[in-house]
Order: sequence, then C-alpha cells, then structure tokens
Amino acid sequence: MEEQKKVIVAGIIFVSLIVAAAFIYYFFIYSKPQESEEATQIVQEQPVVEEKVQSEEEKVEPLDVSLDESDVLVRKLVEELSSHPKLAMWLMSEELIRKFVAAVDNVANGQSPVPQIDFFKPDGEFKVVEEVGEYFLDPESYKRYDLVAEVFASLDSKGCVTLYRQLKPAIQEAYKDLGYPDTEFDNTLKKAFMELLKVPVVKQDIQLEKKVVTYTMVDTDLESLSSAQKHLLRMGPDNVRVIQGKLREMAEFLGFME
Repeated sequence: MEEQKKVIVAGIIFVSLIVAAAFIYYFFIYSKPQESEEATQIVQEQPVVEEKVQSEEEKVEPLDVSLDESDVLVRKLVEELSSHPKLAMWLMSEELIRKFVAAVDNVANGQSPVPQIDFFKPDGEFKVVEEVGEYFLDPESYKRYDLVAEVFASLDSKGCVTLYRQLKPAIQEAYKDLGYPDTEFDNTLKKAFMELLKVPVVKQDIQLEKKVVTYTMVDTDLESLSSAQKHLLRMGPDNVRVIQGKLREMAEFLGFME
C-alpha cells in the first residue's frame, strides 16, 4: 500500500549522506542592490567571485577509491558531517554509493526510491481520521518523519559538498554502471532537487478519498504529484520546510538555482 512505503526523505538523506551530499548554502536568493552605482560595482566584481569559487573547487582532490570497496571509507567520512547518533545506524547498509545514485535517479524521474533506502523505515503507521463521512490524513502521522528531517538538517553543508567532490569519480562510475555512460550525474542530481522543491507546503488538512485498499487525495493538484513528490508531501508541512530549506542550501552551492 502507498501509505506503508518508506519515505522519499530517506532517499533525500541518502543524497546528503552517501553522495557526500553534494550540497550547501542555505539561502538561494541574492540581495538586490539598492542603487544603480552599487549594482555596477557588483557586476564588475562578479568575475572575481566566480574565479574564487572555481579555484576553491580545484583544491578538492578526488579520492582514489574503488567503488566496490568504498563503503567503509564513505561511512567514516559521512559520520564526520553530523554528530547525530542515528546517522551511523543508517549508514550500515551496503553499496552506499550505488544505492544513492539509483535513489537519486528514481527521484529525478518522479519514481519512488524505496528499493534503495532499505536502511530506513518510519515508526508507527499511516493514520486517517474520519469526520462526518469524510476522510483526512491524520496530522499525527507527520511525526513519524521528524527524525528524518532532524538528521538531514544536522548535516554540515560545507563538509558535504567537499565530500561530494571527493567521491565524484566513484559516483560517476556508479551512474555509468546504472546505464548512463554519457550523462553527467550532476544533471540528474539537479533534476531530483527540482522535483522535490516543487512539492507544496500544505498547511490545511488533506482530504482523502477511500479506495478498495488505499486512499487518494481529493485535491487533483496534489494527487497529480509524482510518487517521489507524494512521499515528501506526506511528511507534513513542517518537515517539508526543513527538507526543502536544506535542499535549497545545497542547490545554491552547486549552482543549481539560477
């Protein structure tokens, strides 16, 4: 049943944990200049900023690590990105980089990453409340995903982007093995980010329609969301804000927010 699936956010955490989490910078909206003279100055200084960013990227040396033997190193490096005790437990899965790459590819295509996130399953059950013959998603169900958002928010973004660059050769190799010999993984990662950032933050109760073995959302706009987007939506508005905030931070550092 749809409601029993493991959530996309676990996949999102994969995006940060395993892939070195390629992501940074919490704010993706630049301050606008107030005067034309100031604007001219910003334009003139922009090439210098770009050159600085490029030089910093060049300082990150890729790690020479075998993809098939990378789990131990990945666990060690990722554990340095957060002191949250739950993180180490989630990293005990095998073939971390390969699963991360496959999960991101699924999300980018609107599909569920459930097969790749075997390390996570939320506590409790999906709940529905009935009011005068109408069904609604029980807000209490959102609490099952608080821990996921908490761990994700605890990651050190700057360390994540550095780790991503260090592991990029192994990540690209895994993506090639997945069936994409001529596609840059960065493009797929960006597509996955954009897929999740389109999920609306729904504050009001979500009305459901009962089917034979599951429920669908009455709001056609919400029901038309992809499987990946629905997973994130069901985490609840507070957790969606946390997850999307971190994703924007990461996306800005990667140059995804143009």
